[in-house]
Amino acid sequence: MSFPEPTAVRRPAGATEHVVTSRTGSWTRFAAPGDAVGGGFGLFESWIPPDSPGAMPHYHSGFSESFYVIEGLLRIMTGTDRTDAGPGDLVHVPPGGVHAFRTGPDSDARFLILFVPGAPRERYFRGLAEFAARAQPPTAEEVDAFALTCDQVNLRDHPGP
Repeated sequence: MSFPEPTAVRRPAGATEHVVTSRTGSWTRFAAPGDAVGGGFGLFESWIPPDSPGAMPHYHSGFSESFYVIEGLLRIMTGTDRTDAGPGDLVHVPPGGVHAFRTGPDSDARFLILFVPGAPRERYFRGLAEFAARAQPPTAEEVDAFALTCDQVNLRDHPGP
């Protein structure tokens, strides 16, 4: 009798792409982009320094986003709720759920972001890296127009985290 043997995917840490996504030094590592693992999910590792804005209020229509905190404290807003997530905490945001995150003045945060299904979010984070590397910061209109091409609707008028 034979058994199906799907091919496993191994991505050594040293072989994964790592981008600095803001002028504050925040970074994201593409641990498992959706296209590398069959499209069912995408898994990224991120770090943001203390008192960093993180992500403004926004939503995605085509995928859910979950945050798993490894170290530090991540202040997450979902809808009208705000929570401080620490090591071992998970916050799940369904498609269409408004969310934002940042750090406070006393702690950085290192966390995993899980996208289901595996949306091609590396394009978005590479775009943030390009914006951060520019001599002249992008306009709000440039950022929002780019975000829209990546299934992200920024809500600048939302009160945020």
